[in-house]
Amino acid sequence: MCMAKAYLDVGGERELLIEDVASVDCKDSRVRIANLFGETRELEAVIREIDFQNGSIVLERPG
Repeated sequence: MCMAKAYLDVGGERELLIEDVASVDCKDSRVRIANLFGETRELEAVIREIDFQNGSIVLERPG
């Protein structure tokens, strides 16, 4: 089973943030993403799209 990949949409281009996403936590305008290996990324963003079939999560900066 392939795990999801998280991307940040930057001007219409997707920039890979992290692979093998295990969890996503959102609080206010912050998103924290962790993968299976304990790597985490936290940034000011909102979730624009989650595609379960293709295993992708797309974030974008607010505003």
